[in-house]
Amino acid sequence: MSELSVNHLLGIKYLKEKDIQLIFETADHFKEVINRPIKKVPSLRDITIANLFFENSTRTKLSFELAEKRLSADVINFSAAQSSVKKGETLIDTVNNILSMKVDMVVMRHPNPGAGVFLSKHVNASIVNAGDGAHEHPTQALLDSFSIRERLGTVTGKNVVIVGDILHSRVALSNIYALQLQGANVMVCGPKTLIPKYIGDLGVKVETDLRKALNWCDVANMLRVQNERMDISYFPSTREYTQQFGVTKELLDSLDKEITIMHPGPINRGVEITSDVADSKQAIILDQVQNGVAIRMAVIYLLASKIKQ
Repeated sequence: MSELSVNHLLGIKYLKEKDIQLIFETADHFKEVINRPIKKVPSLRDITIANLFFENSTRTKLSFELAEKRLSADVINFSAAQSSVKKGETLIDTVNNILSMKVDMVVMRHPNPGAGVFLSKHVNASIVNAGDGAHEHPTQALLDSFSIRERLGTVTGKNVVIVGDILHSRVALSNIYALQLQGANVMVCGPKTLIPKYIGDLGVKVETDLRKALNWCDVANMLRVQNERMDISYFPSTREYTQQFGVTKELLDSLDKEITIMHPGPINRGVEITSDVADSKQAIILDQVQNGVAIRMAVIYLLASKIKQ
């Protein structure tokens, strides 16, 4: 069987295109598994996984935990808010204490960019990055691409626009890397204040007119405005942002073609998309959630098979 070229999933930028295809093929298999009456396989019965979340999370945390349990792994959940981190313990000490309990893999979300890379150099376990600050969120990008492939047949050659708060989004950066690796054309769209200066260096088109961006694309991935990462105001008001960059059903219906709408969640209904868009046939938001479990099962399974060797 083929194997991943990496021992950790720290970011899309460390993967090759064949890694992504292997993850997708494995996820296809696991998607069949989770649609069976008995949704569990004994693949990782002898693997212990620790979920370390130093930032709040609902979907990602539940998705990883479900993926691990579907594979029959033993699971430890760790929340920083109720831990010795609050008493001043360092990240390495925290993780080493957990690893001394014979843990094989660590799934970690951390507010600091590069936390996963740092950890991978200092501890003896396989690390999966579940989001590091405003840097990367690799499994989200993988499930987004997997969902596009499922809906449109392929990612190669498709036009994908990422709309919204690009500056503070780890989802945007990981998606740009993943989509380009698979041969898609990528555009970002949002207020100039929320588009990073370096974006042109990544070979990405920039558009500040939402209608033009939507007419260009096959898929629009709508991001929320990350108010929790903002210490200054990047646009006059939420109402003004919605008027310029919010997608309504009227806007979608007025386009020359039918496009696919995605959202990594959580959705601010009525801000970046209206409820009738989120719940429409053009949206694949709930497919993304379901695919998240299959993708995370695939990633964990492929990394664990390297540990077993």
